[in-house]
Amino acid sequence: MKYLVMIQASQADYEAMRGEPAEGRPAWGEKDLQAMYSFMEKLNNDLAETGEMVDGQGLAEPAKARTVALGSEGRPVISDGPYGETKELLCGYWVLDCPSLERVTEIAGRILECPGPEGSPAHPVVIRPIMEGGGDVC
Repeated sequence: MKYLVMIQASQADYEAMRGEPAEGRPAWGEKDLQAMYSFMEKLNNDLAETGEMVDGQGLAEPAKARTVALGSEGRPVISDGPYGETKELLCGYWVLDCPSLERVTEIAGRILECPGPEGSPAHPVVIRPIMEGGGDVC
C-alpha cells in the first residue's frame, strides 16, 4: 500500500535554517545543515534500496507559497503565502510503498531522529494512506 508521509515546519523554522534565530528557534549553523542533509540522504537511499521509495521532496518555505481560493463572486482569488491563521505547513514529503502501516510507522519514527540544533522544535510526522481506486473521497 502507498502512504504519504509528511513533515511540517513554519516560516520561523526556515528562517532558523538560514541562520536567523526566530520565534524561540535557534539559528542553524553549516554543521547542523550538513548533518540534516546527510541524514535525509541516507534515509532516502535506504528507502530506495528497499524499494519503498516512490518519491520524496522538500518544499520551499511558506513565504513562497501561493494560495488560490474561491472568492465571493465564484472566481479564483490569489494571494501570496499560506492562509494567515496557519502556522505550520507541509515542508517535505515522501510517497512510500510499504507492506504495512507498522512498517511506515517505523520509518516515521526514524524521520523523527533527524538531527538539528539543540532547542529546535520536533514536529510530528503525519502518515496518510493513499487511496487506490474507488475509495472514499473528501
